[in-house]
Amino acid sequence: MIDEHAAVVLALLDADNAAPPLNVHDGKVPNGTDPSVSPYVLVYFDSNDPEDDFEARPYVFVLTATCHCVGASAQAARMVADRVRTALYNVTPTVSGRSCFQIEREPGMPPQRDETTGSTVMDQIDTYVLASIPG
Repeated sequence: MIDEHAAVVLALLDADNAAPPLNVHDGKVPNGTDPSVSPYVLVYFDSNDPEDDFEARPYVFVLTATCHCVGASAQAARMVADRVRTALYNVTPTVSGRSCFQIEREPGMPPQRDETTGSTVMDQIDTYVLASIPG
């Protein structure tokens, strides 16, 4: 179930058609990615109790998408975060066999300096929540 919900979130992000293209990475940034040339969003997914039997009873499934919005400057990170917010916040997506609620945003972190890559990048972290019930 997590894959179906994650695919919907990734599709919403990929549907962003503003220029320049929004670079979306699912759990891993390819080697050689340079945020000064191409800012990006790195998305990590988690869910509530993935071991539960979702078919056995009505169940609220909750997916969290932690979005690291990365750029060479605080402004670039904020711009990526704005595009992610536009793509996800308050959207009611469609997941086969489920009734979805609007995607909510939890309080995030402002851009923070990250020097672990060898060059300075700015990383703004926002979390989005998608909940669904059988439907």
